[in-house]
Amino acid sequence: MSAMNRIRIAVGQRLPHGLEHGVMSAVAGLAAYLPTHALGIEEAFWSAITAVAVVQTEYGAAQSTGRDQFVGAAIGGSIALAMVFLTGERIWTYALAVMLSILICWLLDIASAARLAGTTATIILLVPHTGSPQQIMFARVSEVAWGVSVAIATVWLATKLGAVRLGGGAKP
Repeated sequence: MSAMNRIRIAVGQRLPHGLEHGVMSAVAGLAAYLPTHALGIEEAFWSAITAVAVVQTEYGAAQSTGRDQFVGAAIGGSIALAMVFLTGERIWTYALAVMLSILICWLLDIASAARLAGTTATIILLVPHTGSPQQIMFARVSEVAWGVSVAIATVWLATKLGAVRLGGGAKP
């Protein structure tokens, strides 16, 4: 078999999986974004970004990623808020909040949530916002929670529909 045929086969085998992941991501992103104003979520793009980041083609992987996203946002948001209350809004407060957020994730044995904890602290402390620090923290964690919920529901539904479509999940 020539190298070109191996590439075509590999691409042909990857196409349905990539298409499935792409469709699920687009559906989850839209579903996380569209109803946000009715839910009182002002920065809807964070929910869509989270949904796209959480979607996986396997339900268990989506749950794990979703947990990491939510826990990381909660830890990073809490640490950022505590640092603002203790030290005020200073550049070294930001650096310390990122470091502590990541350290706490490691100490709690959830290192997989550490990057998002640091990212959330960054968003809360460096992105210009209107409102109090606690409003910003609550909004960010809410946006992530909504995006995670939508992504997991999307993957669950796709998994169930796929099982029914393939004859593996429907019971007579």
